[in-house]
Amino acid sequence: MGESIDRVRIAAAVRELLSAIGADPDSPELAATPGRVADSYAEFFAGVGKDPLGLLADSVPVGADTGELVLVRDIALRSVCEHHLLPFRGRAHVAYRPGERVVGLSAIPRVVEMLAARPQVQERLGEQIAQALYDGLAPRGVLVVLEASHGCVADRGVRQGEALAVTVAARGVLGDPAEQAGVFALLGGGAGWAGAHA
Repeated sequence: MGESIDRVRIAAAVRELLSAIGADPDSPELAATPGRVADSYAEFFAGVGKDPLGLLADSVPVGADTGELVLVRDIALRSVCEHHLLPFRGRAHVAYRPGERVVGLSAIPRVVEMLAARPQVQERLGEQIAQALYDGLAPRGVLVVLEASHGCVADRGVRQGEALAVTVAARGVLGDPAEQAGVFALLGGGAGWAGAHA
């Protein structure tokens, strides 16, 4: 995890940041903080430079035996906004209509996790998840719905702690609003989601 992360440089940067805000990085309270932040960043950004398609390589051929929807919902989502380096967290719901191959269900949360573990924006993250599945599995369609609260909205600026951002990314047949409506119904969004995101 985080093999390419330079913990020494991160710790030095955190020491400088603490000094810049007027704190003493050598105080007993803060002396271990630079190392802790470096370890945290190694975890938060472990997906930088990693290719999610490798997580989809172990797919299983199903041929014409399935065209049914596969939906993995309520995947825990945690990422860091690239604008303020503040966390955003929520849930990812990922659906696809298989082509000739399916993948083990645990691979989908792993794709979400890898792509989220880098400086991100929610809008791009959903598109990257959808594209990885589309490229890696050649499905008939993909739909990715992300719901997240953002530290940059909740803890600074407008300070809207209850605000929730919802983004939708689609590929193939699941780009059709009628097809999406069925997925939104399974997610509890009903027809209103289809109208809002058509």
